[in-house]
Amino acid sequence: MKKLQKETIYDIAQKAGSSASTVSAALNGTWKKRRIARATAERIIAIAREQGYSTNLQARALRTSRSGLVALLVPEYNRFFSSIAQTFSDEVRARNQCPVIISTGRDTEKEHETVSDLMSWSIDAIFFVGAVAPDELSKQCQNAEIPHVFVDQPCDLAPSVVTDSRTGARILTREILSSMTKRGVRIGETPRDTIYFLGGDRRLPSTRNRVAGFSDAIYAHVGHLDAKQIIAETYDLDVATASISALYRELGGLPRGLFINSDSVFEGALRFLAKLPEAELAACSMGCFDYEPLGQLLRFPVHMVRQRHKMLVQRAFTLLETKSPPVIEMVQPELYPAPGPSAFDGV
Repeated sequence: MKKLQKETIYDIAQKAGSSASTVSAALNGTWKKRRIARATAERIIAIAREQGYSTNLQARALRTSRSGLVALLVPEYNRFFSSIAQTFSDEVRARNQCPVIISTGRDTEKEHETVSDLMSWSIDAIFFVGAVAPDELSKQCQNAEIPHVFVDQPCDLAPSVVTDSRTGARILTREILSSMTKRGVRIGETPRDTIYFLGGDRRLPSTRNRVAGFSDAIYAHVGHLDAKQIIAETYDLDVATASISALYRELGGLPRGLFINSDSVFEGALRFLAKLPEAELAACSMGCFDYEPLGQLLRFPVHMVRQRHKMLVQRAFTLLETKSPPVIEMVQPELYPAPGPSAFDGV
């Protein structure tokens, strides 16, 4: 027979053999502060789930000024940001709270409007990923007394966790240069015999730092860098397709090295690269500052740098929960060299 009445905290308390206040602390995530045993809290949560109990978040917000909602604002849903969102969701639910994930499309106005909307829901905290105007967002949150932290984007006014993009880009560029050298390319001899940096937005710190790391490695190897080697105005897929196509026409073929800045730019470039013959693809050493597992199945090898999304999110939670002052914490990325030539026999 279907139950006509929802379970209450008092019903859960009776089944758990605990007080209503203990049940409330277990369900709203404050049991640690109350020094309630983990085993007790876990038993209460399990019973609540079995009974189909759910907290009325709006009622909680009115009663305690806490909604149990934690928000994540991302620019888009590419592989990297989706991985961030999944880890964020897992971490929030592990704290018995509810995740809210919103894409703002790298639009400053949308970012501010979204924060204003979240204020009306008494949001407990906001995680900003790849925000366009971090300082202004931080001021908005500070005025509303909303705890917040930035991921993949430094902010002068709030704690931030970012990938060490400059070091990662320098390592990736060196790997591409090494591959070119092994192919017998005399780097810098002609406009084609060098590496081009494709994609990104130089207004954003992540791209600026990757351009800096790329430049460091090029200068160290050949002593000079042509401004034309850096094509970084946007992350847009269509623009990436058009840019690699235009570069191909200008050079009369692919450059001998290509640094692709992000998986979305990589996808845009592949639309053009997929049309080229095997021999042309084999003559270009490529690297991508992002990790795409299916990249290992391509017709040509691609070096990749993987950002540690789990560590970025977990460190952000630590900074938020310890009420860290404004700091910028760096997380080192991982290099995934392309498979050896034997994996591409016939290319």
